[in-house]
Amino acid sequence: MKTLRTLSFLITCLLVQAPLWAQTQTIRGRILDKQSKFPLIGANVVVLGTNPLKGAATDGNGYFVINAVPLGRHQIRVSYLGYQEQTIPNVSVNAGKQTILNLALQESIEIGEEIVIKAEKDKTRTNNDMALLSARGFTIEETSRYAGSRNDPSRMAQNFAGVSGANDSRNDIIIRGNSPTGLLWRLDGVDIPNPSHFGALGTTGGPVSMLNYNTLANSDFLTGAFPAEYGNAVSGVFDLQMRTGNNSKREYMAQIGFNGLELGAEGPFSKNSNATYLVNYRYSTLALFNAAGISFGTGTAVPNYQDLSFKVDIPTKNAGRFSVFGVGGFSNIDLLSSETEFDPNDLFTQSSDDIRQKTSMGVVGFTHLYFFNKSTFSQLNLAVSRATEGVTIDSVLRDDVSKEVQQLIYRGALNFEQVKYTLREQINHKINARNNINLGVILDWYQISMVDSFLVNNGSRFRKFKDFNGGSALLRGYFQWQHRFNDRLTLNAGVHYQQFLLNNVSAIEPRAALKYSFTPTQSISIGAGMHSQLQPLQVYFQEQEGTRIRTNENLGFTQSNHLVLGYDNSLSPNLRFKVEAYYQQLNNIPVDPALPQFSLVNAGTDFGIPVRDNMVNEGTGVNYGVEITLEKFYSRGYYFLVTGSFFESKYEGFDKIERNTAFNGNFVANGLFGKEWKIGKKNTLALDLKATYAGGRRVIPIDLAASRTQNQEVLIYEQSFDQKLDDYFRLDFKLGFKMQGKRITQEWFIDIQNITNRQNVFTFSYSPVARDIQTTYQLGLFPLVQWRILF
Repeated sequence: MKTLRTLSFLITCLLVQAPLWAQTQTIRGRILDKQSKFPLIGANVVVLGTNPLKGAATDGNGYFVINAVPLGRHQIRVSYLGYQEQTIPNVSVNAGKQTILNLALQESIEIGEEIVIKAEKDKTRTNNDMALLSARGFTIEETSRYAGSRNDPSRMAQNFAGVSGANDSRNDIIIRGNSPTGLLWRLDGVDIPNPSHFGALGTTGGPVSMLNYNTLANSDFLTGAFPAEYGNAVSGVFDLQMRTGNNSKREYMAQIGFNGLELGAEGPFSKNSNATYLVNYRYSTLALFNAAGISFGTGTAVPNYQDLSFKVDIPTKNAGRFSVFGVGGFSNIDLLSSETEFDPNDLFTQSSDDIRQKTSMGVVGFTHLYFFNKSTFSQLNLAVSRATEGVTIDSVLRDDVSKEVQQLIYRGALNFEQVKYTLREQINHKINARNNINLGVILDWYQISMVDSFLVNNGSRFRKFKDFNGGSALLRGYFQWQHRFNDRLTLNAGVHYQQFLLNNVSAIEPRAALKYSFTPTQSISIGAGMHSQLQPLQVYFQEQEGTRIRTNENLGFTQSNHLVLGYDNSLSPNLRFKVEAYYQQLNNIPVDPALPQFSLVNAGTDFGIPVRDNMVNEGTGVNYGVEITLEKFYSRGYYFLVTGSFFESKYEGFDKIERNTAFNGNFVANGLFGKEWKIGKKNTLALDLKATYAGGRRVIPIDLAASRTQNQEVLIYEQSFDQKLDDYFRLDFKLGFKMQGKRITQEWFIDIQNITNRQNVFTFSYSPVARDIQTTYQLGLFPLVQWRILF
């Protein structure tokens, strides 16, 4: 209560100051060449609709500053001789924070130097110019604006065509029927481990993201047939960028909500330096929600976590640009069934186990960007990351009649640690307006420690599954070339190579994409490529029972062949229609001859990876489908996004029988709508709605009779994923209010997820206590609140 009273007092003090209106703010930024990344000197930047017209020209380093811009939303137009003009809509200008825009212009091919051609900016265009299809750029405003996204890039991406969530409790994303383990996370050019709290090694998601949207810049999300620079992934890529701090003014941020209590700061180190810093710290506040009686799917257990994000940017006159960035966090939770009774809304606690879990992840990276001339630059990345996971499990024995806890028996534990050292060097050369080449090498050295032992055979003996301490390396190289035949036809081609030194398996992966704009508003695209991925590292170090032999050590890469066809139509400057059809063939998936229905293609949506010994690369899979998107970008005070995905996802285990994968829901449909109203002179009221309707999850049926006989859950593997749960439906509602003060901006919102309180089935499980099959449901009505201040 003391904390709440203190927070109320601070908010009241800020509200008293709010009526002191500020009329204007500053827009600043930098304009670069799209391919060479070299600054454009003398580019014109204007704020449309201002009277008199406000604007500026870029200086010798490509920077511009426009002062005294009225608060609100504006259109920004950028032009430069010989380049395609861009208009950027809906640039938000707030009192508490300067608006910073870093933009890149495309050099034109077909016109003379004295002519400027106009091109409306594609709001979903990626930072990576090599990504021609199955790719989308997204803004940080989208991450925070969509109802139900929880300021999480993964949950935000679940609104896009071809993407679905695994369940309400985690942010794993299923792309075109693939396992979430096929996703690659990249931050500022460095591939990073799972950036989620409570995320197990080998997985790519978790309940809460460590990535803080307050520190991110506009980034890319790719869902297939991605360019040659991306490797060790078969389903998708999150290519994220951290923004740099404001280089002219120190700014601060405070925020409290479901994700935690956050404090942030940014600015120049001194008035005489262009070097900047950006830092944000967050501490979990879920204990407050638990005390208020709000359930978030963990029963009486309270998740604890904290994380830190930072970036230091140091531009120099002749030596290039240096930056250091970091993201890291710790988390722990105790899921104790000995202290609780069965709760159908508890997604994690097992009825017969006490589970204690702790995880951590951290990455620190160094980047040096150097320009040899206006056409050629190199970028060096050095990084070290560390990810750990520790789990202890005790079996809970209860009295058959009273159900009282009689004894806790130590069942086992695992302790995993992965340290990775990364070196990446890339060189980009813009030959001319038509041709650009990019090539690079990546070296990842893994230092691994894994110990894993548990009771087996109904608790009669311990089995050590893993006991490894050592290292190995993944070597990669790539080359990619872009050729623009003209302003309407573009070809991207490249090749990726990777080799795993643990067993010397290697892969050569050619890739290509072609895009043709047959009218100024319509285009067709085709892309194809080969992709390969390591198995989760713990798979390689599984020991055969009774021996120290690691029977999985020689497993090869999982391989994937992608083919994508796309059609894109800009029906108006703010309305886009898009269709993509895809076919994906998966090969060399690890399967188990002893359990022929098993395939690693179904892993990745839980707190761990199921690993068996003596696996072989003989599994296959296929994903195919059609995706439809109709999107109205924010204009005239509202936006909407409608997506539909219709797909099949099949696999074959060692028995060569085709089955549904765990992720074959067959369809996903999303509808989003948002509207803003001005309240008074500078305040804004925002309403956002989201509806999701999707095919139910697939599960392995439970043999009730055998489970009762053995007093533990027994699955009918011969019917793997034949059982489909009921279809999933969820409606989310979000209401926000923004207030502009003299030097501050305040934002409030309430986000009510599953506002209809629909009981979506999460899974079925056998309870030895109840001696019956019990149903666990996804999250019910789930209210979130947040307050943020920028000053």
